[in-house]
Amino acid sequence: MLKARIAVLVSGGGNNLHALMQAKRDGKIPCGEIVLVVSDKPGAYALVRAQEAGIPTCVISKEEYITKAQFEQKLRESLEENHIDLIVLAGFLRILSLEFTSRYPKRIINIHPSLIPAFCGEGYYGIKVHQAALSRGVKVTGATVHYVNEIADGGEIILQRVVKVNKQDTPESLQKRVMEQAEW
Repeated sequence: MLKARIAVLVSGGGNNLHALMQAKRDGKIPCGEIVLVVSDKPGAYALVRAQEAGIPTCVISKEEYITKAQFEQKLRESLEENHIDLIVLAGFLRILSLEFTSRYPKRIINIHPSLIPAFCGEGYYGIKVHQAALSRGVKVTGATVHYVNEIADGGEIILQRVVKVNKQDTPESLQKRVMEQAEW
């Protein structure tokens, strides 16, 4: 059986990448293989995690590729060179253009730290999502896996997991619990 060749795009520490690698080791991703990790930040700890797991890495920094078009062209080249079938955005903090996403219909998925359609779209990422959830007074939050299209966090939802919000939560404690209980 041929396995899908997966590229994981990251910008930071790689908690979701770590969870994906663990799921692969545990047999929860039987028909896919993570074959490339791409970061837009040279110092991202996710790169270390990937290298320690023997997964090839690539850095495409915004300092080197100033325009979005240049960045996405280099990203496309890297994905094509590695014969990538599926792209996973795991803490990747760039919004991809319509031109880019339309080349990969239902082949790009994102992990977002809220229950879409709440607290999503441009400007909602990382700790900002959890700050907004607490400010709004929601009773539950969670994480969503969805296909990526031209609208930030607007693609078809694949799956969601719910996390209860506690009265004593801070943005940091809520973020940690969502990562532990709901993100993949």
